[in-house]
This record gives sequence, structure tokens and C-alpha cells, in this order.
Amino acid sequence: MRQLNSSYGALVSRESDATGCDAYSVEGCDRAIGLKGNTMDGCESTERNTILVVDDTLDNLSLMSHLLKDSYKVKVANCGEKALKIAASDSPPDLILLDMMMPGMDGYEVCRRLKNDPRTMNIPVIFLTAGSEGEDEKKGLEIGAVDYITKPINPPIVMARVKSHLALKAMADFMRDQTAFLEQAVNERTAELVIATEEAEKGKQKAENALSEIKMLKDQLEAERAYLQDEIKVEYNHDKFIGQGDGLKYVLYKVEQIAASDTTVLVLGETGTGKELVARAIHSLSLRKTRSLVKVNCAALPINLIESELFGHEKGAFTGSHTRRLGRFEVANGATLFLDEIGELPLELQSKLLRVLQDGEFERLGSSHTIKVDVRIIAATNRNLEEEVRKGHFREDLLYRLNIFPITMPPLRDRIEDIPLLVDFYVKKISKRMGKNIEIISAGVMNALQNYHWPGNVRELENVMERAVINSSGSKLRLADELKKPAKGVSISSKTLAAVERDYILQTLEQTRWKVGGKNGAAEILGLDRSTLRARMRKLGIQKQ
Repeated sequence: MRQLNSSYGALVSRESDATGCDAYSVEGCDRAIGLKGNTMDGCESTERNTILVVDDTLDNLSLMSHLLKDSYKVKVANCGEKALKIAASDSPPDLILLDMMMPGMDGYEVCRRLKNDPRTMNIPVIFLTAGSEGEDEKKGLEIGAVDYITKPINPPIVMARVKSHLALKAMADFMRDQTAFLEQAVNERTAELVIATEEAEKGKQKAENALSEIKMLKDQLEAERAYLQDEIKVEYNHDKFIGQGDGLKYVLYKVEQIAASDTTVLVLGETGTGKELVARAIHSLSLRKTRSLVKVNCAALPINLIESELFGHEKGAFTGSHTRRLGRFEVANGATLFLDEIGELPLELQSKLLRVLQDGEFERLGSSHTIKVDVRIIAATNRNLEEEVRKGHFREDLLYRLNIFPITMPPLRDRIEDIPLLVDFYVKKISKRMGKNIEIISAGVMNALQNYHWPGNVRELENVMERAVINSSGSKLRLADELKKPAKGVSISSKTLAAVERDYILQTLEQTRWKVGGKNGAAEILGLDRSTLRARMRKLGIQKQ
């Protein structure tokens, strides 16, 4: 039987196999997919990743095939049995988009079988779901899926998720290859050690050297495995902001709003609020996400080393510089550079940073050669930079260059409604690590946590939860800390989204000296039309004092 999908003009043929399922393929590689030698079910392509789309609805298969065909080789199946057969074939897919609800074998069972089969267990599975039920999503992730996409699909989100998880799979494959390589090296050195120990006493030193080399290789193997696992964990969890309050939702809205551009972002907030998490989220949603986020903590480096760390140096530029070294700006060329604690940058280096921001140019220490780079800057600070400018500790022109698109992470005391979610997350995480089973958090404990003012914010909360888990011997959480109520005059409030928006607009207007429109006006900074901004000001009751 043949059917023509009218939305995309893709001629799809269907043939039933012995399982009763229909296997679809697109007739004519050039016409249906748009790339010679690339079909959904058999044509060879060595240049593109293969995506398997599993859905019991023909229109959905045609829709996804049309979306993916220009970038990937596409295979399709309309039932679980056919999907398992294709996945276990000699030409398995690199990623599977799997419908959650199908007659017969549903997506959960398909995913479970894929993860239990050594031949298919490493293929990433992204669920396609018509709803957005939290339990369904949780169940899918628990049985091995890496992500889920809600129908009706948003094409840019589908392409971004597919590309991201293919990159993560490549990273995981690389880790396995490196592990196998180092394990082989360990085995070879071990064999050499066995031979050396059978030799005469004169070979004792050789045996000891081989033993030392084995230890070094084992340490390298463990270090590389831990590093790559941490990198994968960061990639998977950069966007796992925990909370549902208006303040956090507004931060996520601003992240999505600015991520795709190359605009400089200034992340503001107290210590421990999660500023680096915001930077990683922006980078992972940007066009530079295929490269690593390069980080520099301006507060952690000595003053005499920070210039070399940022801009690099030539051999002999200063005492101890025996080789040329690339700075972080060169390493981040084409990627994103995260300048954490930018308020701690020495005043004498701020002018050089300003030049890079303005012109994309700098020189290494000890060199007169000008280097041009294309780097997106995300800076973060817990300081009031305007106050630092007034004190003469920070350049005003540098502040203007950094403060193009500020994002403020709210302190934990303004996110009271998020505290139960954060507590539940950290208690489960820490209990699992320590082999404990804590299931009860009393109302009294939760009230104490919500009434505390949290000067160290989320980082302090995590530490308090770790001590509490250590202090708890049964299934009930017992705090090890005496959490005192905030001092008089310290208010704990939960701002509404409108209040957060009003504060942000006011901050921007004050920054531009109440210039609404025009070049460098508030409307331009906020990414709004001038009329739209004035309408929001009227609605929020914002007037120039």
C-alpha cells in the first residue's frame, strides 16, 4: 500500500513483515531525502549520523523524516518490534526518537529492551510524548532514555536536542575508546613486568620501573575516566535548575532569550546562588555549544599570574616562563569564556580586557604580535560593580561593556517555595551516596529551613543537608545545625514574576539614565520595541522620579 503525505510531498511505501508491523521507506533517495545515496532503510551514507524514528502514526513519521532528512540519514519504523530489529542490525542507528505511546509494545518496553541488549544499550533514546506528565517523563528517564520531546514538536528544539545528544554519544564513545586503549597499555606493561620478575637479580630495577609505569598508567586511566564522566555529567545536567518559583522562571526566560546570540552577559548574584550554572546553560543553548566552556576564576589566581592566564606569554617573558603558553582567550577562540568573579580583576588588567571586548585583539606577555580572537564573554560577580566604580576599583567603561545583558540570580531567601524541592533533591542525592534511606522530613524541619535567611544560598543549603544526612541514623532527617532566624531588619519574601520584571526594568532604566529608546536605550538593551517597553512601564507603574 502507498500513501502520499500531503504536508511534505514525501512518497512513503509500507510493507508488512512477519511481525505484523509495517516498515516504511522513502522511495527515491534523491527525491525523498534530498541527498543522493541516503534513504531511510538501506542506502549507505558514511558522512551523516543515522536517526531511527519510531511512531505508529504515518503522518508523524513523515513529519520527522522531512525535518531530519537534510542533516541526517533517517530510518523509520511504526512499531516496537521493527524498531528493535533495526537497532540490532549490522547498521544500527546513532540515536532513536521513540514514541512513548504505541499499540502493542509501547515505548517504555522498547526502551527497556534496548537498554538490556548489549548490542543496543549505548544508543541514546529520546522519547516523543503527546503530553507532559511528570511521572511519565520520570519513568522514561529511569529506564534509560536521555531526554524527551513534547508533541506537537518544535523543530528548532528537536534539531538542538538531537545534535546535543549525538555530541554526548560521541564523547561517551571516545571515553570507552580511551579506556580500552589505556587498559591495553596496562595489560602490556603488566606482561612486561611478569617477564622482568622472572629474570635474574640484575633485572630487579627494570621490574621496579615497570611497576611504577603500571601505577602511572592506572592513575591516568582512573583520572581520565573520572574527568570524562564528570564532563558528560555536566553536559547532561547543566540545565537541571531545581525550582518552580517565579524568580527562577524569569532567569530561565532570560537565558533562553539571550543564548542564541553572541551578546556579552553579566550574571549577578550572591555567593552560592548558581551563577556558573546560568553560564553553562547559556553556553549549552548557544551556537558555540559544540566547543567547551572555558572558565577563569579571577579571584582564585594570584595577581602576578592572572594576566598570563588570560592572555598567555612567550618563552622568557618573565622568570620561570621556559615555554610559550596560550592564554584562555586563545583557547576559547570560537567558543565561550566564563570570567567568574570579574569584580576581583585587578584594575591594571581591566584596560586590556576592555580592548579585547571592544576589538577582539590582545598581545601575549613578552610579544608585540597582535592576536585576534572571536570569543563570547559571560562574566559573573557577587559584587555591586556600580559601587566598585564609585570607589575607583572598577572601570566604568568596562562595566558598560559587560553590562549589556545582565541576569540576576535571586538569593535563596527569595525562593522560599523552591526550598522543599531543593531539600528533597539533596537529601536523596546525599543519602544514596552514603548508603542511607531517609524518607521523612518533618514539617518542623522544613519550617526551620524555610525561615532561615541562607547567607550562603544554595551552596550552604547543600552543606547543611550533607551534615543532616550524616547526623540522621534512621529514616527521619535530623538537622545537625541550629538554624537561627534572620536578624531584625532582614526580610524574607517571595517576589512575584511581575515584581522581578519591574525591578529589572527599573535597573535598566537607571543604567541608561532613563533613556527609553534609541541607541543604547533601555528598549534596545531589553530587546523590546520602545512602545512595548512603555506599555510595560505603565502596567507596572514605573515612572521617573
